[in-house]
Amino acid sequence: MDTRSLLSWFSRAGRPLPWREDGVSAWEILLCEVMSQQTPVTRVEPVWREWLARWPGPAELATASPAEVIRMWGKLGYPRRALRLRECAVVVVDTFGGEVPTDVEDLLSLPGVGDYTARAVACFAHGQAVPVVDTNVRRVVARAVNGVAEAGPPSIRRDLAAVEALLPDDREEAVAFSVAMMELGALVCTARSPDCDACPLAASCAWVAGGRPAWDGP
Repeated sequence: MDTRSLLSWFSRAGRPLPWREDGVSAWEILLCEVMSQQTPVTRVEPVWREWLARWPGPAELATASPAEVIRMWGKLGYPRRALRLRECAVVVVDTFGGEVPTDVEDLLSLPGVGDYTARAVACFAHGQAVPVVDTNVRRVVARAVNGVAEAGPPSIRRDLAAVEALLPDDREEAVAFSVAMMELGALVCTARSPDCDACPLAASCAWVAGGRPAWDGP
């Protein structure tokens, strides 16, 4: 995979999302990742800002009432996530001294935090070179590396191994690579009507080289 072209593209085309700014805390990134589950970024940003204005960190959220948490969740959908975030805040305060843990296994112990979220926080908040795999990343790997239109049924072990094999050796580049892969899948290598002409990986993409064959898998 042409990592240099990918990172160069991301530096030009990546969206200026607030949780990507310097100085954003691990809690703020965790909050964003949970809110973004099955929810468009455009809907997440205003609620994310409102929550942080009301509860700047886990200590403040841990003392909130469930009713207020649900009310502040607004129309993001799947309101159980709001209650799990409150439970998560309690555990962060009681078990980890108010600091979001850095280790993937410790992150997985938090309520409402699954494998993707744990790895995303470890990578984007703590700068760890761990593979981060979501639907967008799986699609990019399927096309650019495997030459197929779709990723097929997910497999955590297989998917993580496939992405880990692509990570740059440099830790900072590995973090940038992870967010760039997600962004490429969200903006260019989309499920429907991918814009291959705008893709930084087009010249080395196995799917493009094969004539963009239709998916015939399970």
